[in-house]
Amino acid sequence: MIHNPVIPGMAPDPSIIRVQDVYYIATSTFHWNPGIQIYKSTDLANWELISSVLRNGEVDLRGTNTPAGIWAPHLSYDASTNRYWLAYSHMLNMAGREFNSDSYVMWAEDILGPWSEPLYLTSIGFDPAIYHDEDGKHYISILEWETREGYQAPGHIVIAEADLVNGGITGDWHRVTQGFTTRGCAEAPQIYKHNGYYYLILAAGGTGYAHGVEIGRSNHIFGPYEPHPSGEPIITSSPRHLFSLGDPDAGHFGMYNPKSAMQKAGHGSLVETHTGEWYIAHLMSRPLAGTLLNPLGRETSIQKMQWTADGWLEMKDGSNVAKMEVEGMDGGRAAAELSHDIRDDFSNAQYNIHFMTPYRNQEECWVNTAERPGHLRIHGGNSFFSQSNPAIMATRATSFHYELQAKVEFHPDHYSEMAGLGLYYDSNNWIYAHLTHSEVSGGTVLSLLQAKLGKRMEWAHGNITVPEGRVELQLVYQSGKADIYYRLQDNVAWKLFAGELDVAYLSDEGVNGEPGEIGGFTGLFNFIGSVDSHQHDSFADFGYYAVKNIGL
Repeated sequence: MIHNPVIPGMAPDPSIIRVQDVYYIATSTFHWNPGIQIYKSTDLANWELISSVLRNGEVDLRGTNTPAGIWAPHLSYDASTNRYWLAYSHMLNMAGREFNSDSYVMWAEDILGPWSEPLYLTSIGFDPAIYHDEDGKHYISILEWETREGYQAPGHIVIAEADLVNGGITGDWHRVTQGFTTRGCAEAPQIYKHNGYYYLILAAGGTGYAHGVEIGRSNHIFGPYEPHPSGEPIITSSPRHLFSLGDPDAGHFGMYNPKSAMQKAGHGSLVETHTGEWYIAHLMSRPLAGTLLNPLGRETSIQKMQWTADGWLEMKDGSNVAKMEVEGMDGGRAAAELSHDIRDDFSNAQYNIHFMTPYRNQEECWVNTAERPGHLRIHGGNSFFSQSNPAIMATRATSFHYELQAKVEFHPDHYSEMAGLGLYYDSNNWIYAHLTHSEVSGGTVLSLLQAKLGKRMEWAHGNITVPEGRVELQLVYQSGKADIYYRLQDNVAWKLFAGELDVAYLSDEGVNGEPGEIGGFTGLFNFIGSVDSHQHDSFADFGYYAVKNIGL
């Protein structure tokens, strides 16, 4: 059996391919670097992070507002040239619902790279996908973003022939549909060919509780496309009928399905296995019990599919409701189950591949294991409210119950120098247990700082003196609550520093969204980091970083 989510934590907009008997998924990364994560599997159930694509300064994410950045990568493989192709959008601006987005394409002869320089495609909208046709032509499908008054939002799905040598498109854009159901918000178009038909798979209903996967087919790549005869999504978490044409990409909180552990199932990508079976990788969310808050963001799941006698795609069980457990491949042998725990003692030249950084690139000038072997040295950066140069090394939260630990040595000489660990969503929403300088005591203390919806909250009382500048910190997260512990010596009992902290707002729905909108599309991260708003001359040395998951 395949147990969903197959990639827990922030892993949205999965794009899946198969090359021989190996499977790869690319996922969105938004304001996080390095951009576009690549996962690998041999059994569809266990997925290992193997690489990131945008890791050499190809994009500048400084100043990225939530939830802009790198959206919806589409991974494909052209067997005629043995090249991997990747199309993606860089969402630059969302103010005024203008949604200025530039789309690019890259290629590589190895999934691990090196990747070509990005080739510009278009700025017509977002969510580009490449289709390599049998005649050697290549096509781009994408959402044309609509901004005009009196026209159905968010726009049309359009298709054009693409120039993968020089970039751009050749010929005209063809408007083919505004969706195959009444849910609206059609986006993320992907083209497949099966038994002579072109099939167009769309994400629909907005990326909230009404999300789903739609499908249509045509004899010609430019259409017209016939909708699935059911008039409903072929995959969703909320199967009841919804009419929301023209509605902006809202959360649709009223479509929450209390009968399902999985919510928001949608944005699918189709693959045929080496055993001749069919699966869709898609995004999903799991809200905290009794809430509509999703701290782990949008995760990746898989459903088993089948083709009907009249040539339509449907879920293997004949329904359209996404499941938490599905059948694996026939005769398939499950790989060893992967752990989502993380531990790095920084004994190697390279730190753990799971570390990501918001807004800025990871560069040796501010984070490295070379200056003090056996430690990760982080040179202090901007305040964590900054979208320019925060010095944060973070990993995705993947469970509702886990322990985060780190050991830090830090010798600040000013109150605006800090180093420690915490939880992070974006520049407006985080919590940070840290060492800093106290002018009252003249030494180093453990303190707590929090940001909620852009408001700074300092926990000025209860600071703990740390005379040697060395402390071990532990944060226990459980279903939206956090307890923070500390100890000043190895192998002694942990002492409570701050307990029962409400951190449920560090979720897609809990951050700075407009009423009825989802404020973010990323997810909760655990982090270590350092701040220096004084002279930019301080640094912190971290002896280890560990995350241990306790349950799902």
